[in-house]
Amino acid sequence: MATERHGGMTLPSITPMQSTAPISTAISPVGPAVGPLTDRRDPGFLLQLGGPLQSWGEHSAFASDRDTVAHPTRSGLIGMIASALGVPRAQATTAEGSRFAQLTRLRFTIRTDRPGTRLIDYHTIGGGLPQHRTVPTAKGGRRQADGATILTHRHYLSDAVFTVAVTAPDSNTPTLLTDCAQALTAPRWPLHQGRRSCPPSPLLVLRPASQDPVTELLELPLARPAPPRHAESATVTVHFTADTPFAETPDTAPTQTAVTTLNDEPVRLTSRNRVHHTRPAYATGRNLPAALCGGYGTDYLDALTRHLHERPEGNAP
Repeated sequence: MATERHGGMTLPSITPMQSTAPISTAISPVGPAVGPLTDRRDPGFLLQLGGPLQSWGEHSAFASDRDTVAHPTRSGLIGMIASALGVPRAQATTAEGSRFAQLTRLRFTIRTDRPGTRLIDYHTIGGGLPQHRTVPTAKGGRRQADGATILTHRHYLSDAVFTVAVTAPDSNTPTLLTDCAQALTAPRWPLHQGRRSCPPSPLLVLRPASQDPVTELLELPLARPAPPRHAESATVTVHFTADTPFAETPDTAPTQTAVTTLNDEPVRLTSRNRVHHTRPAYATGRNLPAALCGGYGTDYLDALTRHLHERPEGNAP
């Protein structure tokens, strides 16, 4: 096991792994106009998930190897909004009429601005303590002191950025989207990106109300640098995922497919009894103008500010 010295303490090192979805720097000549992502035009709002670390577990729960998928999950996003609204764990069920059940009507379309780099943290819990302070067991006792240490490998996405369009086409609650957007700007409880050690960046709610946030994903500046020496007419390939099918157009139909089945549809997220259902996850790619690449840091913030000020109402008809 690799270790590092920090302030006289020996800490396990974090091992970087190559991202499974590196940023595409391929430049394509301009083809037909970019087709729509969906056939619907539903109102909603726009989020951006960034920060040093994110971790969107899908199947590991409390296992020793805690995974992350390559993009935010439905369970993670709904849980974050529930936290913003102040929904207690005990009420995080899809019982008819519950506030949490209303959140399951939300739909998420996710644009991968930067997929980030995968990291694995070798993590230990409960070692070096007397038995009365070791990790509790399922039977209500404590682990023996000579076997108290729990080893885990925790997977993260480092320096990833995702822009998310949130809609609610099937909701029967008129204020649902407004309530969610307002809660995310002033959350009741702290927010996190999959794990409590992964807070979001201050730039969370990009637009609290948009007439068509899904279409705006095709126009909003990308949080990535432009390819070197690109021509004005060049394009970059951008990856999108969603929980509903994308529109099929002549230039995108070959890539329109349910790429996987994810176990991230929340049914119950109470403290000791978490239940999820499986659901199809859809993916597609679009060639967007390379001029949308806003770069890093203040360059990106300037590009984003210009876009939001030039179109204060989003994609208003």
